[in-house]
Amino acid sequence: MQNHQRKTYVTQLHKVYNELLQASQQYITDRNAINLTEAGVNSQEALNNWIELYFKVVQKCDNSLTPCFALDEFRTLSGKSYSSGHAAATSYVLNNGVAIRPHYSNGDIYILADINAQKGPNIFGRDLFYMILYPDIRLDEQGADAGPLDKDLREEKFTTNFNNDGAWGYFGKILNDNWEMNY
Repeated sequence: MQNHQRKTYVTQLHKVYNELLQASQQYITDRNAINLTEAGVNSQEALNNWIELYFKVVQKCDNSLTPCFALDEFRTLSGKSYSSGHAAATSYVLNNGVAIRPHYSNGDIYILADINAQKGPNIFGRDLFYMILYPDIRLDEQGADAGPLDKDLREEKFTTNFNNDGAWGYFGKILNDNWEMNY
């Protein structure tokens, strides 16, 4: 993959990251709260309402990944098909061309983001990423409930998922590498 294409993917991912953090902060501020839970994001329905109020949605896919995402085309970096384990929550395509599937689970918001919606390559770690938005407005990898993951834990998650054709770990690797796609 060309370096320019990697930079383009990372730039778009960084925009998604910033939009999620800004919308979260605005929501908390508007409700004079200290975190997303206190602000009222405490269910899938409340999460969907937040998305629809604070993002410019151009397409909504009720309780489904399709047609907002090209689910049948999800692949790992090694080229293997990857279509299991995705919660069937409502998905959205935003006006910036990003597809997101926010899923509320145990106080955390699991975000599946495809930075170019249905367009290819639909590969985890290239244009398709998992991340978690924690109630205290942190976007990180899975397992950061007690606070941000340190560099070593993110690296371990990346290595484990990379070696096992997983979907997680790529966002944390990019955070570790200062918004560079070095894999």
